[in-house]
Amino acid sequence: MNKKVLIGIIVAILVIIAVVAGVIIINNNNTKNNNLSAMNGSENDNMLVGENEQKENEEDMTNSEQEKNTTKSGSKTLVVYYSAQNHTKAVAEKIAQNLNADIFEIEPEEKYSEEDLNWTNRNSRVSKEHDDESLRDIKLKKDTVDNWSDYDTVLIGYPIWWGIAAWPVDTFVKANDFNGKTVIPFCTSTSSGLGQSGKLLEKEANGGDWKNGQRFNERPSDSTIKNWTDGIK
Repeated sequence: MNKKVLIGIIVAILVIIAVVAGVIIINNNNTKNNNLSAMNGSENDNMLVGENEQKENEEDMTNSEQEKNTTKSGSKTLVVYYSAQNHTKAVAEKIAQNLNADIFEIEPEEKYSEEDLNWTNRNSRVSKEHDDESLRDIKLKKDTVDNWSDYDTVLIGYPIWWGIAAWPVDTFVKANDFNGKTVIPFCTSTSSGLGQSGKLLEKEANGGDWKNGQRFNERPSDSTIKNWTDGIK
């Protein structure tokens, strides 16, 4: 065979071998790079998922803590009462407990003494106030309630004086805006009923959806009070 021809064949074979080897090397490198990218992408995705789960868990914990903090303070019911001899106070406290409600006491600046409350004495304070309506404008220590706008249901309790609500309650009712609120009166009395006391307070009030109230004796049983409050819940 011609020597030049043989050399040409050998060179051609070497070129082919070099080309094939180069292709193999390139493919191997691409495969490694793809595998590395895939692995890195998987790790990044896992990290993002983990971070998102952690954020969601933290948000759930925060929301849970907020719910715990607002459960007690989120009460929408308020029990307001005036009590001359603690009978109405005892009933009001049990009502507030049954309804998980906040409570506010109406307190005159000049507290009524036992002598003041002696209605059989024509010269006692309540007797004079009964005879002269101009004396019934009783000043209170505080006639407004903090966060009043938060309450949508207000129960108002009082003793019955001469068939109507004890007049310190009138001062409170006149001083507050009951628009948008459901108002439920209740009273304590030895013998008198609720009578027109609730209706008279409604006339003096600035708005409100006033409901029929409830009369309790001076020392009602817990079950009597509970039966009534169960109908309100």
